[in-house]
Amino acid sequence: MAIGSLVILLFFPSWFLSVQTREELKSCDFPAIFNFGDSNSDTGCTAAAFYPEILPYGQTFFHEAVGRASDGRLIIDFIAEYLGFPYLSAYINSIGTSYRHGANFAAGSSTIRRQNRTYFDGGSPFTLEIQTEQLNQFKARTGKFFNRAERNSFTRNFPKPEDFAKAIYTFDIGQNDIAAAISNGMGMEDSQPVISDIVDYFANQVQNVYELGGRTLWIHNTGPIGCLPVAMPAHNANKQTPVAAGYLDQNGCVQYQNDMAKDFNKKLKKLVVKLRAQFPEASIIYVDMFSAKYELISNANKEGFVDPSEICCGYHEDGNNVNCGNKGMVNGKEIYAGSCEDPSKYISWDGVHYTEAANHWIANRILNGSFSDPPLPIQYSCPLQ
Repeated sequence: MAIGSLVILLFFPSWFLSVQTREELKSCDFPAIFNFGDSNSDTGCTAAAFYPEILPYGQTFFHEAVGRASDGRLIIDFIAEYLGFPYLSAYINSIGTSYRHGANFAAGSSTIRRQNRTYFDGGSPFTLEIQTEQLNQFKARTGKFFNRAERNSFTRNFPKPEDFAKAIYTFDIGQNDIAAAISNGMGMEDSQPVISDIVDYFANQVQNVYELGGRTLWIHNTGPIGCLPVAMPAHNANKQTPVAAGYLDQNGCVQYQNDMAKDFNKKLKKLVVKLRAQFPEASIIYVDMFSAKYELISNANKEGFVDPSEICCGYHEDGNNVNCGNKGMVNGKEIYAGSCEDPSKYISWDGVHYTEAANHWIANRILNGSFSDPPLPIQYSCPLQ
């Protein structure tokens, strides 16, 4: 065995110890993807349930608003492309929808824990608990069609019963739980029990997915929430008020908010280790989205992007904020908060969500396993047979 291969194996869990080199790995041939998350991976749930997105959302790739909080494709779209699947349809879509290769349960503003907020207050009824229950319903209802003696063309729009055990289950949720804690005035010290509770809730839902047959779980940690432009003083504070030393890091990100995200991620990674011991026949991959996104933010200019604090769509100047695609009054004058000329140069689309270009950059770096534990490319991340 090559020394390089030996070094890699020392960091892999027990279920991977029998593999000698990456060349010997067999592609998983996933038949479907089932995704859980918030607006970072919502492909149409919120738009179908409440109000549809409007242009310029979707303008870059789809050339129309398609329920995504970006100018184009999301990371989950690039995951689907990479695995050879069509883009995932939202579970509650009702017209012209095929779920043959999976379904997307993610919804904008969703959280792991239940929040005492309505949609109009920035909340969502589609918590992770609801999303995993939707998976339960989806599996049970589609299974009935395949259990009938006579199968018809209707079943071609659904995954086969055996596909659920072979599918990959992706999770990208938790950012809104951290944001809720911040909005409630919590700092690092008093957020500790809350973050622990959030992770416990997450563990329960992962166990639910496992009990429904999920054996390949691809879990994203949460990104650097303190680096979202809307969190930065340049967009939400009085410019006359000086920023205290240590409040911002070297990239202009709000340090304590990122520290809270890091604390969540640390506890999440410990949970993943625990779940691997609890479910040894499953493959549970921890994806460090925080590091991937922070690397992009740290090297924005080098990678061809403008300053990461800049926002492509919307109006955010001198304490005045008009959301992307909307009209508003600024200094007695009505303005339309449209898109920048070239979204591909921006990391932030609307101050909260990433542009297609940034999503593509990040996807390219997580799909090959560079930010994963264990460092497996996604197509090799299923359990050993």
